[in-house]
Amino acid sequence: MRCIFIILFMVSSAIVISQPNSNTDIKNGSISGRVFDKALNEPIPYVNIIIKDTDNKILTGGITDSNGFFNITKIPEGRIKIEITFIGYKTFFKEETIGPGKYNLDLGDVYLEEDIESLDEVTIVAETSTIQQKIDRKVINVGKDLTTAGPTASDIMNNIPSVNIDQQTGDLALRGNQNVQVMIDGKLSNIPTAQLLRQIPSSSIKQIELITNPSAKYNPDGMSGIVNIILHKNVNIGFNGNLNFGLGYELAPKFNSAIDLNYRNGKLNFFGSYGNNISENINSGVLYQIDSDLTQLIDITDDRNSHLFKIGVDYYINETHTLSVFTNQNIFNGGALGQTELIFGNSIDQQLQVIDNTNENESQQYNINYSIDLDDNGQNIELEIDHNIFDNSIFTDNNFSGTGSRPDFEEFTEIDRNRTEINLDYVNPLSETSKLELGLQGRFFDNAIDYVSDGRIQNLTGNYIPTSTNFKYERNIYSAYVNYSKKLEKWSYQIGFRAETVNVDALAIDTDLTTNTASDFPFENDYTQIYPSIFITHEASEKNSYQFSFSRRVDRPGVGQVNPIPEFNTPLLSKFGNPELEPQFTNSLEVNYTRNLEKGSITAGVFYRLIEDEINQGVFVDRSNLGSGRVILLIDNFDNTSAYGFELSGSYKPTKWWSFNTSFDLYGRRQRGFAESLDPTIPNPTEDDIELNNVEINNLIYNFRFFNNFEVSEKLAFSAFALYRGKQTGLNFEVEPLYFVNLGLRYNFLEENRATFSLTFNNVFDTQEQNTTSERPFRQELNWFPEFNTIFAGLSYRFGGGKYKAKSRKQRDKDTKSNSGIM
Repeated sequence: MRCIFIILFMVSSAIVISQPNSNTDIKNGSISGRVFDKALNEPIPYVNIIIKDTDNKILTGGITDSNGFFNITKIPEGRIKIEITFIGYKTFFKEETIGPGKYNLDLGDVYLEEDIESLDEVTIVAETSTIQQKIDRKVINVGKDLTTAGPTASDIMNNIPSVNIDQQTGDLALRGNQNVQVMIDGKLSNIPTAQLLRQIPSSSIKQIELITNPSAKYNPDGMSGIVNIILHKNVNIGFNGNLNFGLGYELAPKFNSAIDLNYRNGKLNFFGSYGNNISENINSGVLYQIDSDLTQLIDITDDRNSHLFKIGVDYYINETHTLSVFTNQNIFNGGALGQTELIFGNSIDQQLQVIDNTNENESQQYNINYSIDLDDNGQNIELEIDHNIFDNSIFTDNNFSGTGSRPDFEEFTEIDRNRTEINLDYVNPLSETSKLELGLQGRFFDNAIDYVSDGRIQNLTGNYIPTSTNFKYERNIYSAYVNYSKKLEKWSYQIGFRAETVNVDALAIDTDLTTNTASDFPFENDYTQIYPSIFITHEASEKNSYQFSFSRRVDRPGVGQVNPIPEFNTPLLSKFGNPELEPQFTNSLEVNYTRNLEKGSITAGVFYRLIEDEINQGVFVDRSNLGSGRVILLIDNFDNTSAYGFELSGSYKPTKWWSFNTSFDLYGRRQRGFAESLDPTIPNPTEDDIELNNVEINNLIYNFRFFNNFEVSEKLAFSAFALYRGKQTGLNFEVEPLYFVNLGLRYNFLEENRATFSLTFNNVFDTQEQNTTSERPFRQELNWFPEFNTIFAGLSYRFGGGKYKAKSRKQRDKDTKSNSGIM
């Protein structure tokens, strides 16, 4: 942390140095006047007035008051330049002379014209969503129609092309793969992804960016790419805000609410927000092992209570220097109360496990950003420091009863996780058609997990023994990147390279608490890699464009994948990580085509990936009790493999009252792994009866989505969403096809439609099911029944909303970051 404080001291020094120097030769010259909006003939407050000399050196300046007046004094004698600037308006220029007879100038009324090109600084929520294909990403502009799909980001993700949400766990997958980085306004968070997506109100989302082949400027983590959620930012003068409430219900209530506040006055912009998600989720399932005629009944009630706070300030030091600081604080407490019942065929013998789990975590984020505009052409240097803290306590009480059941045991897990990221970025537009980007980055990650159980492991004598595991995992990454882009008439290209040095140090200590004997499992992995990227775009015409891209990426093992502590335990299943897991690397090729239509657009694309040292799951028979039917899941590295896919999406508005978005995607992937199998009919089996199967499958997944929006009037609209997901085949399972239809309505009311009421019916035809079959290590069927038939009602209201737009906060990557909103 010492380096962080040194950098902060340097930043503070730079702020002091950046202040305009006093001029000992200043006379009592002055300039006054009043600034108006030319179209509305209304005064504009807080407009910047800049006074320069003939060499464009800033002498002094000021801003207009709440009535548009300004009066700037202590202006030196001589020829001066006057610039009157305000975001959203064209700059006013004028030259004058301060001297005898003209020491006190009155400019009178100055009228500024609105600059149409800068209107993207204003938050405008369209009625319908649109899809754009840019050089390195697909951008979904979230309209009011899409927010009707549900109260949170998790609810609307299944409506997005290429994205799927697991209905049971809430995990997000991009192009059929969960190896994806999820960012909010261009920043990672320590909050678990499923919990984070349930926390963000859908009405707070402005855009969702799917960066399936990121350039070298981005961190190379995540085989499938990056999902970046951009939240609305309010850049209006004065006090503004949004208020949201939502309630869902099928078997149990699910409530969420959020408030987003912003106050801009002069050089300071204050912003803050609060959001919560309070829900009870009832799940049930049936697992049937066919050959042994063993049935497991599962009932779980999952409670989630999450509260997210944010507060921050932007300080516009002068026209070229901006300092932004914010913090996020998230508090989560929840847990699961469930039971699993084992039924052995027609026998009266049964076993019952009751699981009582509590889960509490706190996540803290502290961010400081200092930006300097070196000239008016876009040359910029920016320093950002982002520090995250995550503390998690999990307690599980396992109680067993019935014939042959194991003794009760408890599990306690404590997680402490810290991540610090320091970025220094430089952008130089070399000309109107070329740009150079350079950057340095340091990422420092450490994770400590302490686990204690009073009887999880069975020893050779058949007794369950108390154990503890201490796992420490540190990973430091040092990287540098260069990106160069150039536009040549209808062609443009971008070439980039990123170099990284990675140091990984891990240590797992397992302790038998009965004998107090410990076993150490150290692991180190240091490596250096180069990640190139190239993008080529051809704008054949206004209607047709083509894009080709190549990038190399890495999927570093997540904490859960390397954690040797059990992720979960049931009578028939346990899952563990692998501390010696190594990263997998991906070389990705992608080609896209975009056709702009008069009333919409169509985008088609294909991709191919070559995956090195694939990370996948191995399935083992539990050797501690061969006749129990228990299965152990472990993560490991396998041989190289490949994946490919095709995507087709489009948006169209056939009439004034009907618009729709539709997409079809198909993903293929060859997977290799291994799975042990054991014939459950063998009496008194031994390890010699276990068979090891090398498995290779070709998995082909396809999805079809169709989202319709029907505008009955300016105030009333209806929506209909349909999804079909084909069969999914994994190394050891098959998931049956899934399909459903959701219906919704949206009604705007009050002045300027400031309030919106929405109502959604999910799975209206009761067709949504989650059924899985498996052949290894035992023939099994799993039918899972979450709350699919949910009814949701939401209410949102925006208040404030002054006309005049404040300067938007600086962004490290202006395509992806805006430090405001709920996150």
